[in-house]
Amino acid sequence: MKDFVKVMKALSDPNRVKIIKMLQHKKLCVCEIQALLQIAQPSVSKHLKMLESTGFVMSSKDGLWVNYHLSDGSSSPYVASILGNLKHWLNADPETVDIIAKLPDIRREDLCKQ
Repeated sequence: MKDFVKVMKALSDPNRVKIIKMLQHKKLCVCEIQALLQIAQPSVSKHLKMLESTGFVMSSKDGLWVNYHLSDGSSSPYVASILGNLKHWLNADPETVDIIAKLPDIRREDLCKQ
């Protein structure tokens, strides 16, 4: 029960659901997610930490960048089931459509200036 509730709590924030929907399309760094959601960097990091701790998201270092991507769901049957279903859910939601439409124009090199 405890693991199930933790997974459900991870999805209780709309920004975390949006992050998952974005990561269905491509790997992203914190600055790209911040630009798309228009929220503060510490908030993005907090959301990513929760998604990572529940097994929805994984990170990998690539030089100066930390890339976030969806996990395969192997850490939890709840996560695996939700990730599978979220591929089909919310695709017509106006907020989701708007964010996904902006993904091709987001460039970390322009945002982070590193």
